[in-house]
Amino acid sequence: MAEFTHRPVLLEECIRGLKIRPDGVYVDGTLGRAGHSREIAKGLTTGRLICIDRDQAALDAAQQRLKEYMDRVTLVHSNFSRIPDVLDQLGIDGVDGVLLDLGVSSPQLDDASRGFSYMKDAPLDMRMDQTQALTAAVVVNQWSQQELSWIFSRYGEERYARQVAAAIVRHREQAPIETTFQLVEVIKSAMPAAALREKQHPAKRVFQAVRIAVNDELSACSDVVDAVIPRLNRGGRLCIITFHSLEDRLVKNGYQNWARGCTCPPEFPVCVCGKTPTIKMTPRKPILPTAKEVKENPRARSAKLRIAEKL
Repeated sequence: MAEFTHRPVLLEECIRGLKIRPDGVYVDGTLGRAGHSREIAKGLTTGRLICIDRDQAALDAAQQRLKEYMDRVTLVHSNFSRIPDVLDQLGIDGVDGVLLDLGVSSPQLDDASRGFSYMKDAPLDMRMDQTQALTAAVVVNQWSQQELSWIFSRYGEERYARQVAAAIVRHREQAPIETTFQLVEVIKSAMPAAALREKQHPAKRVFQAVRIAVNDELSACSDVVDAVIPRLNRGGRLCIITFHSLEDRLVKNGYQNWARGCTCPPEFPVCVCGKTPTIKMTPRKPILPTAKEVKENPRARSAKLRIAEKL
């Protein structure tokens, strides 16, 4: 695998959105291959950057990628959902910015052995943190037909969720499904011919669903906004990049809850709750990649960046 092939999505937009101060404290909660972190670190002098990733391979690669900035960088093996715990352990009360890129990094997709890609044959793994016990093979071979159908429908928005789940159960009764290509073939066997002719790969939605289930991505996404905003200093920015509608909806709703002021019933003549907004969304709508970026990096196509500023 070529080193540092990962192209950071919406890089310029993220750096502008963070409004980096040279003496500020920042968190990159999804280090990946350090593309965003490198640019953040460049903008610091006496400041500090905390880089978190659940994938040890990302932390190992960052030692070289961030070598010239390590005097201002701290690497932490953890999940972005535990940012408050990480800050507590480091003795940091508040930060000036947090960046989260919720997509699978290009090296994870490109490394066939990780089992994330339906385009390369590999053992069914899909773990971002390779120390955890739950793998894609466990989900596919041990979860019930009802559970599989639910995650395919909920996490993958797969139209043929029930049919695919049934096909998987039938197949594994004869022999375990052990590789990505075996799973692809089972998925294809459950779909009508018209679905197989569509532009999108027939396994894309199911693979997305299994990956989300293995890594518990939506729970972490749902909790992180509420966990991070209280730790932002005044004027601090939270920048979150999502890659599918489920994540984006969770982030949007989380921001809106913190941006909402008075919650008194409309019939009340005056406010009695005293609630004021904690953040503002800047801008209110998500920032999308330019046509130029999508052309240069097709994986950026579905990315959305939402930015919140602490009031």
